[in-house]
Amino acid sequence: MSDKPETAEVSWAIEEFAQVSLGDERLNRRCQKLADTLGQQPTAPINQACEDWADSKAAYRFIANPKVTPDELLAPHSQRTVERMKGHEVVLAVQDTTFFNYTHHPETQGLGDIGTKGQNQRGFGLHSTMAVTPQGQPLGVLTQAFVERPLGAPVATPSELRQQPIEDKESYRWLQAFDHTIKLTPAGCQVVTVCDREADIYEMFVMAQERQASLLVRADADRCLQDDEVKHLWPKVEQQPVQGELTVLITGNDKRKERAATVSIRYCTVWLRPPWRPKRQKLPAVKLQAILVREEHPPANLAELGDHEPLEWLLLTNTPVTTFTEAVQVVEWYCCRWQIEVFHKIVKSGCGVENSRLQTATRLQNYIALMCVVAWRLHWLTYLNRTAPDLPCTHILTTVEWQALYMRMHKTSAFPKSLPTVRQAVHWIAKLGGFLGRKSDGEPGITAIWRGWQRLQDLAATWQIVVVEHPQLVGNR
Repeated sequence: MSDKPETAEVSWAIEEFAQVSLGDERLNRRCQKLADTLGQQPTAPINQACEDWADSKAAYRFIANPKVTPDELLAPHSQRTVERMKGHEVVLAVQDTTFFNYTHHPETQGLGDIGTKGQNQRGFGLHSTMAVTPQGQPLGVLTQAFVERPLGAPVATPSELRQQPIEDKESYRWLQAFDHTIKLTPAGCQVVTVCDREADIYEMFVMAQERQASLLVRADADRCLQDDEVKHLWPKVEQQPVQGELTVLITGNDKRKERAATVSIRYCTVWLRPPWRPKRQKLPAVKLQAILVREEHPPANLAELGDHEPLEWLLLTNTPVTTFTEAVQVVEWYCCRWQIEVFHKIVKSGCGVENSRLQTATRLQNYIALMCVVAWRLHWLTYLNRTAPDLPCTHILTTVEWQALYMRMHKTSAFPKSLPTVRQAVHWIAKLGGFLGRKSDGEPGITAIWRGWQRLQDLAATWQIVVVEHPQLVGNR
């Protein structure tokens, strides 16, 4: 390998938004440039990420342009995500909702209610579907929809909610995302939609059955069974013999510590009886596989670890479960669901979108749509380090980026004869962000990586100026 520095290649952000179509070529170019700018400085607000006031003004005008919408901004990334999915036999489409709180920005227009009535919070929600490999590698965002609740709208009672058609309920977003995912599924790829308990909606199971689409949902309701001696779901699965044990990793968060849990596995086939729905044709019965995952012997210090109850999941899926191995596979798929929570954490905490003051909810949503693609890239980089650590670092960095990184970490201007690996590069980036790299530290987390990434971009920008404008400074070494 030559140790002569090279100019930077086209950035990942420009490639990711290459097919953006906003009806104006100037807007398309501005979108690519802004995505590139925000990608280089993911934790900085717009005015700090941009080079000068002229670029900042152009960025604000772009986000406020009525031709720019979140759907149009996400579309090219969604297309690229589908392309990445084509290289995999199985992909998990993980759905979840997060809410953005702008109560501390009272002058922002267009915000709605979030949280409970007593909290009196203002903001909006975002429902996302992320494509993830069964090994946990995030491939990109497939679908997104913002959730807006009118200010002061009366809260429907449970009885009133039962009378509403599913299309009028906020929970309909789960079905819409599922439908969109089915339409985006590439040929030859099994896409399994994975959801938490909020998606325990009977119409979701009906859609999966009628469209022959794979679905995995954690059960919330103890549903009635069709033509079975045991009348309800939970008792039916509890009666099944334990088929084996499995150790699963319970991820940590702000309230609980990460821990490993040994769980028992029971499974059986169930037919769900359709619930009553007003003013609709009768829904069909649905055949599903039910898997009960239960921590039979929790640790004595469970409360100290932040868990109030032992782990118990009742998973419902329409994928085959006839053996213990197949049941374990489904449980492992569900364990990947937390990747969407990590993604939302990166958008909110890493990219700091709740600190933005863009005056209107519409502008904030455009900005968030862009930052979601940036957040995915940081998320992807973290897990590529864990799933494909031996790839050359040029898989994640431009030439200038890895050269600037190598120079900084080794305090030398002589480059190695062979390319560093992804793992080496990610560890160096994380060390820029405060990761110590001790044997007991394990792999670096996303927080250290997003901090280090921003420092790397500053180093790379300086190195680029030296290489392009003053090559004599690094010419003969």
